Amino acid sequence: MRHGNSGRKLNRTASHRKAMFSNMAASLVEHEQIVTTLPKAKEIRPIVERLVTLGKKGDLHARRQLISQIGSAELAAKLIATIAPRYANRHGGYIRIMKAGFRHGDNAPLAVVEFVDRDASAKGAADHARVEAEKAAEAA
Repeated sequence: MRHGNSGRKLNRTASHRKAMFSNMAASLVEHEQIVTTLPKAKEIRPIVERLVTLGKKGDLHARRQLISQIGSAELAAKLIATIAPRYANRHGGYIRIMKAGFRHGDNAPLAVVEFVDRDASAKGAADHARVEAEKAAEAA
């Protein structure tokens, strides 16, 4: 019997699921918008909303919990300094999931996961900065 066992298994082991959700949460905090399958999007929502709530606390213990869960001190700092103040007056509902059609290869339902009041310029900004730094290093 499955009493008390909630959540989708997504055809992965528990450790793989934990790592995947950690990576997805880190990507969402970094880019503020990601595209994934609909079941994964529905599973990542409570995880990221819990992280934003921790970011709203902003104390040392919350910062350490964030670093532990998303694996990056820089992303934890961004969550506390940038994202959490944006939702200071909001009690939950920080994430929006929009259906985005079906994937070409396997017809899997896709979804766009984004923060409700996201910064549109944050999408891909870190990637662009990394590419520019690599170009500058090659030129020098």
